[in-house]
Amino acid sequence: MEITHIEHLGIAVKSIEASLPYYEGVLGLKCYNIEVVADQKVKTAFFMVGKTKIELLEATSEDSAIAKFIEKKGEGVHHIAFAVPDLAAALSYVEDKGVQLIDKAPRAGAEGLNIAFLHPKTTCGVLTELCAAKDAGKA
Repeated sequence: MEITHIEHLGIAVKSIEASLPYYEGVLGLKCYNIEVVADQKVKTAFFMVGKTKIELLEATSEDSAIAKFIEKKGEGVHHIAFAVPDLAAALSYVEDKGVQLIDKAPRAGAEGLNIAFLHPKTTCGVLTELCAAKDAGKA
């Protein structure tokens, strides 16, 4: 499997609006995109740090994965996302290596990417996301 770069670090927050003063005012980062991913029940905000993004994740529903995460662990680092050239091939590869897939097939994510999550029980305790451009892996 080829990983091209760290795509982003996902950080769970109770409120993107309440978090912006820290990321923009203290760290000096610029939020360049805020969007809602309805099927994941999440609102996202993105910042560039060099070639890597920081993704803030705010729950849009009390039954979302982010709401449950914050309830159990509080705000903080939620996941790391790696970019791969071919997401379907990467999922097949990691599954063959014994990694438990949360998503058995790519699904739509923020910023027009296809995404899939790997279970932290088989990734050294770190929720891991693999992502690729929607047209990646097509001939």
